[in-house]
Amino acid sequence: MAQKVSSGTAHKIPTDLKKALLEDKKALEKWEDITPLARNEWICWTTYVKQQQTRDEHVARVVSELKEGIRRPCCWIGCPHRKDKALSSSVKWVLMNKKRKGKL
Repeated sequence: MAQKVSSGTAHKIPTDLKKALLEDKKALEKWEDITPLARNEWICWTTYVKQQQTRDEHVARVVSELKEGIRRPCCWIGCPHRKDKALSSSVKWVLMNKKRKGKL
């Protein structure tokens, strides 16, 4: 029977991140202790990248940083996929600059 791992507010937990959390009991406990918004930030930060190697690194960092007590990804602009609130002006600025530079 598959163990349930909580998702975020706008994102469902992806298979690779779920597997990594299930393999580390302490990280899973920390994951379940953070808010749905914080889980959403970690999921978005992990899935927003384009290269598989970077994604693998992010999955590993989620596990290690949760175990260190870090509750949200550092230096992340925030999830642009949330529908429950408008994007802040700083997030809009970052996304617009990325779009201009062809990084989106």
